[in-house]
Amino acid sequence: MEEKKISAWSLIKPYWVSEDRWVARGLLALIIALNLAIVYVNVQINEWSANFYNALQGKNIAAFGELLTRFTVLAFAFILMTVYALYFRQMLSFRWRRWLTGVYLDRWLGGGAFYRIERDRLADNPDQRISDDLQSLASTTLGLTLDLISTLVTLASFVTILWAISGPLLANVAGHQLVIPGYMVWAAAIYAVFGSLVIQRFGRPLVSINYQQQRVEADFRFGLIRVRENAEPIALYDGTAVESAHARTLFSRIRDNWKMVMRYTRRLSFVSSFYGQIAIIFPIAVAAPRYFAGAYTFGVLMQISRAFGTVSDSLSWFINNFDTLAGWRATVNRLREFERVLEGQHFAERVSPATEHGGIHLHRAPTPAVATRGLVLARPDGRTLSAVADIAIERGSRWLIRGPSGSGKSTLLRALAGLWPFGAGAIDIPVDAQLMFVPQRPYMPIDSLRVVLAYPSPASAHDDAACRDALHAVGLDGLGELLDREEHWANRLSPGEQQRIAFARVLLKRPDYLFLDEATSSLDPVSEQRLYTLLLERLPQTAIVSVAHREALYAFHDTLVEIGETGGTTQVIAHSPDGRRA
Repeated sequence: MEEKKISAWSLIKPYWVSEDRWVARGLLALIIALNLAIVYVNVQINEWSANFYNALQGKNIAAFGELLTRFTVLAFAFILMTVYALYFRQMLSFRWRRWLTGVYLDRWLGGGAFYRIERDRLADNPDQRISDDLQSLASTTLGLTLDLISTLVTLASFVTILWAISGPLLANVAGHQLVIPGYMVWAAAIYAVFGSLVIQRFGRPLVSINYQQQRVEADFRFGLIRVRENAEPIALYDGTAVESAHARTLFSRIRDNWKMVMRYTRRLSFVSSFYGQIAIIFPIAVAAPRYFAGAYTFGVLMQISRAFGTVSDSLSWFINNFDTLAGWRATVNRLREFERVLEGQHFAERVSPATEHGGIHLHRAPTPAVATRGLVLARPDGRTLSAVADIAIERGSRWLIRGPSGSGKSTLLRALAGLWPFGAGAIDIPVDAQLMFVPQRPYMPIDSLRVVLAYPSPASAHDDAACRDALHAVGLDGLGELLDREEHWANRLSPGEQQRIAFARVLLKRPDYLFLDEATSSLDPVSEQRLYTLLLERLPQTAIVSVAHREALYAFHDTLVEIGETGGTTQVIAHSPDGRRA
């Protein structure tokens, strides 16, 4: 499959043609206008400098006082425009970032892309790309673009000034009189171009090194978050030493990459500093012959020096922004990779067209049951996991899925949920049916208990009485008064209590089809049987499909789905409530 080319412009353009485009373009125009006004003030200050130094040289007190007043006005205008140009730039940058974040969050979380990215390991640290890289794309792109526009306008203005005031240089070459008009402009251009080439030569490796630095920093941060989220099991395992060693290993990658950053930055700093120091004296040295010949006053010499510096800086825009450009390029490369993943370039490649399987197709249909047709479960690499006999799960029925570890029990539920495309066959879901899947480790949002119980529905979906009744039913009466308390519930509640919370959610949601994947594995047998009895009593019309190992649960199901060893065919065996085959 040919991969779509994603350019930096394709990442930048969408915002400027979005629903926010008119506000964005208006702010951009305002910022550009302010920057052009700042350039105009700089031109005026350059002209002022010649008059000011001439007044000093001529000891003209009257002109000196007038020039100080003029400088005060120009300086105040410069400060005011600079402050508001920055203010509106930050405003536009954040609006751009806000829009990008909304779009990428929708694409990452929508359609299960976040799950597929983690399942298939398609991209590292998508959280960093959304939180850091999008911010960098907006702010850095805007900053570089506006600076470049300002630089080009400044260059055009000061090249004209420098050409006019520097005059021609007369040189005798091989007995011929050579006239170089505006020679200071050519000197500035040669100086800047030479410096740019040298800086590019020494700084090019920083692009890839900065890219790698962002990655290792994100890996280290994610590793620390994992320790924080799993503090209790790590402590119970006495895994402090292991986690410490792992964190140090991750940090060693930062150290090794940072050494390269330091080494290349040192080389680049030597060149940049040398270039900058020469720039202080170079224009005066080049203009000195005509000054000593009496072609310039001291004030004009200072004006030439300032104009030369401005032209040289403008032509050296690449040098002055090399570090920023290197970081921006690394950010763009990371977002291009992320964009390819979100566009599904890799999803399609991983489904299995290269194998004998054509993918599992799930769709809503006017059918009275959740049904499979010719379903084959496969691994991501295309190897067959299990061939599933055609089944039809009707409302009110009870199904138990049993089999050895690794045989594909949980994978079957993932396929029914539309999360597992690897394999072949079709799954039909009733058009109006509400399905609910309960994993072994239920998700606990960091929010109020009311939000946790209603998840993923809005907190307002259930009133206090219904929430307290559900908590009472599953044996968590003590939590009934904590509905509005915000906690990190995954850390506060034990695994068994979290599984009870999951059953409380089921009672509140009342789905048509309920799929339980080892959903009572952390509960004692008595509590487990109590919860299953509760489901049968309160949800008699709900189809229940359980993945479980305990034989005590057989009595709560009427159909057994038995999966053999890996690669074996799934059998569907009807049995009586006491566990004996019919």
